[in-house]
Amino acid sequence: MLWSKTFIPTLKETPQEAESTSHQLLLRAGLVRMLMAGAYSYLPLGLKVLENIQKIIRQEMDSIGAAELLLPALQPLELWQSTGRDKDLGEVMLKIIDRRGRKICLGPTHEEAITDLVKSNVSSYKQLPLLLYQIQTKFRDELRPRFGLIRACEFIMKDAYSFDRDEAGLDKNYQAMLQAYLRIFARCGLKVVTTEADSGVMGGKVSHEFMVPAKDGEDVITMEKEKVNAIEVGHIFKLGTKYSAAQGAQFLDAKGKLQPMIMGCYGIGISRLISAVIEQNNDQNGIIWPKEVTPYQVLILVLDSGDKNIIDMALGFYQELKQLGVETLLDDRDERPGVKFKDADLLGIPLQVIVGKNALKEGALELKIRRTQEKIIKPKEEAIKEINRFIHG
Repeated sequence: MLWSKTFIPTLKETPQEAESTSHQLLLRAGLVRMLMAGAYSYLPLGLKVLENIQKIIRQEMDSIGAAELLLPALQPLELWQSTGRDKDLGEVMLKIIDRRGRKICLGPTHEEAITDLVKSNVSSYKQLPLLLYQIQTKFRDELRPRFGLIRACEFIMKDAYSFDRDEAGLDKNYQAMLQAYLRIFARCGLKVVTTEADSGVMGGKVSHEFMVPAKDGEDVITMEKEKVNAIEVGHIFKLGTKYSAAQGAQFLDAKGKLQPMIMGCYGIGISRLISAVIEQNNDQNGIIWPKEVTPYQVLILVLDSGDKNIIDMALGFYQELKQLGVETLLDDRDERPGVKFKDADLLGIPLQVIVGKNALKEGALELKIRRTQEKIIKPKEEAIKEINRFIHG
């Protein structure tokens, strides 16, 4: 992608409304923009990061045999009344009455909806276990949206649900999901702390939270006898029969006896994951994206966009990288080198390639590793090999 053909509105100054490091960098690097408090537009770079995280999640969900579906955001309020959770969530729920007089909510989560779906289509022990997940937008009327994507009114979540014949099946699915979560967070470049947690309005006897230690986190956890701020990025629950009993989700066991399905649910806050990644991966100059999350793998900086020979060299290198399947952004703007260098560090793309008069004169390219600031000068063919090693090594 050419910088001039996409939309990356970087900011020199930190916006006053940005409360946390991740919120500041999300805005300054042109990843998101606020439409209103708690609701954000994802710009091209932000959307690519979001899609990369979703790709990781889908791969890990597939690896444990979870099947993806998509449930409606609109839900009948009577479903929530059947479990009593309409009262538990209270004013957090966004409710509407449609022109037919139906009472509807915008889903803050989907336990009731998935239970209703499964109870209507699963009736025998032979159809269990079942592990389903979705990536869906959720809505909560937060009293005080904060920290950008960390506490928003509209957010993107991966929620999964397991349906089992017995507690042993639930234990197996729960452990598989726990391990998948740890792999997801590691691939996102995060250090997480797993803690036992209160199940709250979700219900069930056992639950675990996945917390990311971060300077501007809204939660507090204890690590090595010290209290530190953290961001909750995931929560898993052994629900048992809370929803299946309330909603009549039963199956016939091997003896022909009706039994309630044993359930688990497993959530990851995908949009807040972006903030968590930035909180743990930044320096004074900007973001430092982990390799699997980054919007682009390589950023080519053209230092003299007025020189046709330099432009042609940069474009040729850009095309070679594209043919090798390397996600590359080419900064072809008519800007001073200083501006380009600052924006490059702000965006945090892992590898920078500098193309200027020296490259044209000597036939060598300068590579800069964003995380370590290490600089490597190599002839063009060697530079391509070095990039491949960096990306795939």
